[in-house]
Amino acid sequence: MKSDEVQRWASTLDAVVVYAQGALCTRVAGGTVPEGGRVRVTGLPRSMDPGSLRAKVVGDSGVRVTEVRVEVDAEPSDTDTADSLRHEMERLRDAYAAVEGHRDRQLSRIAEVAALRPVPPGRKREDPPRRTPADAWLRLADFVDERLRGLHQRLAELEEELRRAQHELSIATDRWYSASTAAQSGPVDTTVGALLTLDGSGPVELEIEYGVPGAVWVPAYRLTHRQDDDSGTLVLRASVAQRTGEDWTGVRIALATADLRRRTDLPRLRSIRVGRRQPAPAPSGWREPPAGLSDLFSGYDAAGPRPASTAMPVAVGAAGAGSAPLPPPPPPPPGQAYGMAAPAAPDEPGFGVAMEEDFDEAMPAMAPPPQSGRPRRASPAADKRVAAPASFAPAAPGMSAPPPAPPVVNGPPRPSGAELDYAALVLSGADEPEGRRGRLFPQVAYDPVAVEYRRRADAVSALPLPGHAVRPRESAGSFDHRFDAVARADIPSDGTWHTVTVTEIPVGLRTEYVCVPSVEQTVYATLVLSNATEQALLAGPVEVTVDEDFLLTAALPTLAPGGVRRMGLGPAEGVRVTRRTNLRESTAGLRGSTTVLDHQVHVELANRLAKAVTVEVHEQVPVTSEPDVRIEERADWTTPEQDSGPDRHAPGTRIWRVDLPAGSSAALDGGYEIRVPAAKALVGGNRRS
Repeated sequence: MKSDEVQRWASTLDAVVVYAQGALCTRVAGGTVPEGGRVRVTGLPRSMDPGSLRAKVVGDSGVRVTEVRVEVDAEPSDTDTADSLRHEMERLRDAYAAVEGHRDRQLSRIAEVAALRPVPPGRKREDPPRRTPADAWLRLADFVDERLRGLHQRLAELEEELRRAQHELSIATDRWYSASTAAQSGPVDTTVGALLTLDGSGPVELEIEYGVPGAVWVPAYRLTHRQDDDSGTLVLRASVAQRTGEDWTGVRIALATADLRRRTDLPRLRSIRVGRRQPAPAPSGWREPPAGLSDLFSGYDAAGPRPASTAMPVAVGAAGAGSAPLPPPPPPPPGQAYGMAAPAAPDEPGFGVAMEEDFDEAMPAMAPPPQSGRPRRASPAADKRVAAPASFAPAAPGMSAPPPAPPVVNGPPRPSGAELDYAALVLSGADEPEGRRGRLFPQVAYDPVAVEYRRRADAVSALPLPGHAVRPRESAGSFDHRFDAVARADIPSDGTWHTVTVTEIPVGLRTEYVCVPSVEQTVYATLVLSNATEQALLAGPVEVTVDEDFLLTAALPTLAPGGVRRMGLGPAEGVRVTRRTNLRESTAGLRGSTTVLDHQVHVELANRLAKAVTVEVHEQVPVTSEPDVRIEERADWTTPEQDSGPDRHAPGTRIWRVDLPAGSSAALDGGYEIRVPAAKALVGGNRRS
């Protein structure tokens, strides 16, 4: 059935789920099922992955989808809808070049006038000396000065005009490069649609789901906190960038940390047999070719060569008549043919897109295979023939090529998933090689336009991240999370970051002050966040607002459900700390056989704030694995609990927790003794800070 005989239904983009890389888009369309049940849903982007196309009927209307295929149409573009941004950029480029030419000519005129010099006439040896015409020289100097004054004034005007033209050209160029890729430009417009076969009658609403590359996101937050409150509001936002070829206008946005390109095939555990070798069972849908298949074409071969035709098949989406024709797929192993059994269940959505560099290796030039019988006409572009990339997922005819069948070793053929997709198989005709005649093979077609669109879309993965941003796959760990936005959003296809508000998450907060005076005598303010919800918080930048005043932008660590993490806010100038140490070295034991190193630590804290604070002082006690070295502590500090998280304390860490009222101070005294044999000494010397 021709495309113009199929009823067209317009579709609207309704929802998008953005993954770590790539996105799943859902379009809705509706109408009354026509006679024959063939419907073409339009509006799909050119960069979509054909292997991820899915369709279903919404509601209980009694209609079901029996088949869905990708269909590509190409038609001349309307000259009235030319790309205005590109034309404006070209016009300003021509204007800039014209002004630059005027400026250069003005500079040459200035150089010519400035080079004017009086040249005295030649004098013979016998002629007497002449008087210098000073008046003429002065008039020439006045003439040169007057002309240069006017030329330089015009040059200043041209320089200003050139500067404005350059500024306008840079703005137009930036708009052109950052414009949405949803509008196609060029002499030919290619549109992608989903060709559906419906079983039933009456009005129906459809959902079309497909995957696209060229979409990334990173989390971001805004934290609002009041000092007298032990709770706060954390607004989850997302920076989303997409260059999928279609603008997301008024869509429901969801964000997921999963990898859309992950493998979805289940591992298969085969039996281990001891004894004689047994042939592998024949796969479903395969049967031996009928006997005498080659005799069906004996009359065709006896008729002689077929007249050459000037028509040349070209790849779908190829631009111009000079595109290389597509080669036939390689012949299968002897005796391989396929019957018409039920196709296997489709795989999960995923991308099989190969980069442009991969095609140079995956598509070597392939000469046509030898054949007998009727000679095949020579192709003028035979030297340009390429094999379809093996990295592409199974797709509909006219799109990317399916992977080749795996090699057959000591057993019947094992057709791949693409060869079991019977709706995509094509019966080879009499002009095919002898090993292909009368058999079913997947149709091979290489779409360079779609490959170029996907290559451009994948460029967003190289965008520089915002400050403190972390990719969701790195911060999510071994778990996957999904966040649904509370409102619809607009994200154009321009390849730049756009901020989307997702939801509000209540978190528990308390302010604590931490200092490590042995390293730096500065007290740092921290926020202790506790996540009591069932939603994980990924690492990313957070804008902290305290008492409606913006404080700073910090890095929020990954916070699992029920987890507690500490986030630094910078030095606290209102709380001071001072540390002094004293070391006394003595001997002990029988005949002074033990050296005692007595370390005394004195820490003073002062609170100059108008509120009470809790200060956590970290100290370090040496640890040893030597059996003859002992360490004895003399302090009221505590040993922190060890964990495996990012806040894990180093061995030997000791902590003082002090509550300081407003305007008060406190002194902390502690220490430890190191007892070593007198014949030994500490590496670096016994005297320590």
